[in-house]
Amino acid sequence: MCPLPSARLAGIALAFASFPLAAQEVIREDEVLDGDRPEAWAMHYRTASTLMTAFGPPPVLAPGQWQAAVELGDVPHLDTRKSAVGFNGQKNEDLNKSPAFGRVRGWVGLPEGFIVELAWTPPVEIDGAKARDVWAAAVSRRVVDADGVIVLLRAFGLHGAVVGDVTCPAELAGVHFERNPYGCEAASSDTLQLNHYGLEATAALVDGPWTWHLTGGMVRMENEVQVDAITYGFRDYSRLTATDDVGFLAFGVGRSFGAHWGAALEALYVPLTVLRMPDGSADSDPLLSFRVQVRYTFD
Repeated sequence: MCPLPSARLAGIALAFASFPLAAQEVIREDEVLDGDRPEAWAMHYRTASTLMTAFGPPPVLAPGQWQAAVELGDVPHLDTRKSAVGFNGQKNEDLNKSPAFGRVRGWVGLPEGFIVELAWTPPVEIDGAKARDVWAAAVSRRVVDADGVIVLLRAFGLHGAVVGDVTCPAELAGVHFERNPYGCEAASSDTLQLNHYGLEATAALVDGPWTWHLTGGMVRMENEVQVDAITYGFRDYSRLTATDDVGFLAFGVGRSFGAHWGAALEALYVPLTVLRMPDGSADSDPLLSFRVQVRYTFD
């Protein structure tokens, strides 16, 4: 997602493609993006796959009682057209790192029916990308719980980043100009901040061991990409930021297995728009992700 304008990049390529620089210079061109810029869409798309939705209502937990879960959601693969987001849609970036996003999550009961949650994503490296200090938290409370109908209100947030070779993939470092027109000399170490926070409401219908739920909410995404790439002898240390309010919907079904175990499936839909052609109109390009959760309630 390097923010250099294409004309300037072409000048750098012509001037330095044939010989190395004696000293490495640093380029830093920071930019605040409109919400429908391709780079902003890519940030929001990847961030949307990390939303910690309620996954239906948690069980009623007495103060100090707790529940734990592991969950996994798919991160949809982006084709060549959709991964062309750099330079306002001119450059393909290596956005297809991990095919899934996972976390471990815990719930703890508080007085007055409140539930607090804390979640963490392990720093597992997949295809050169790794989560870094990705923590999420939430607080919720049932406002309706009668005759098998539950309504839950919840506030949540996530802080952390993913680091990887996005702008200059390792496989392109130092290869021929035809495959490497942007002059990547080494694998980049780019950082995407996934920070977001939001509010949601969940309505659920309980029928014996089964629970059906529908969630709707709004999330404030405060994304930032810190580029760290070496191209044609220059170190590009530019930063792109994109802040937007985005709505989302989730629908799912869960089932309890005895007094302790439970599982749930959920589909997450996050509507997003992107302006791929600067002189065109914005297109709808939402995230649709499917998720699974397995949980255990402790006595």
